Amino acid sequence: MITHFTRRQILASAGAATFLTPLVEATEPPTSEPFPRDGTEALSRLKAGNARFAEGKTRHAHEGADWRKQLVADQKPFAIVLGCSDSRVPTELVFDQGFGDLFVIRVAGNVIDTDVVGSIQYAVRHLKTQLLVVMGHEGCGAVTATLAAIDGTAKEPRFVEALAKRIEPGLKGLDRQLVGTARLSAAVEANVRWAEKQLASFPEGKKALEDKAVMLVGAVYELNTGRVRFLV
Repeated sequence: MITHFTRRQILASAGAATFLTPLVEATEPPTSEPFPRDGTEALSRLKAGNARFAEGKTRHAHEGADWRKQLVADQKPFAIVLGCSDSRVPTELVFDQGFGDLFVIRVAGNVIDTDVVGSIQYAVRHLKTQLLVVMGHEGCGAVTATLAAIDGTAKEPRFVEALAKRIEPGLKGLDRQLVGTARLSAAVEANVRWAEKQLASFPEGKKALEDKAVMLVGAVYELNTGRVRFLV
């Protein structure tokens, strides 16, 4: 039996097939978030992104090919994040951000040295980024190594020792009664505050903070919950 279809039936069938067939490559979804006007708004955006991440409701914006093409000529990240190199703390994922959103600096123990400060200064001066977050994390290996060095219970290779030496001054005020995970957690937070103190002590950093060119905030990432605890 041969069935004859009219032109209208063929077009209708093709339209239905197109509607039901998923697109091979989705375009970048439009974002409803305006660019932050200052550090406070930038911080709110980071908090909202982290809440989505912790709740398993990430939207994966700013990851498509169309969005990447818009960034070829220029970048305008809304926040700088100095974090640890630990593989369990991928910064953009933690804050549910994509290409071009964050200026990320990662080094073990989120320590302060000239390269780190130079990178931050570049972002503040040339990219006009108005928020700087220093983010440590629970269970930090670099901080753990520093505590072991203080206790004299471990011997590290010389470059790891040099890294620990940058962290050690910030841990001098730790409560001597703390032990185990409580001690490590306190040390992680102290290391973040030590980094903040160093950044604020440089003449350039002090001026940038006084002029409100940048807002400086400390934070600690919780491995179990996926949440970032801001030290404000």
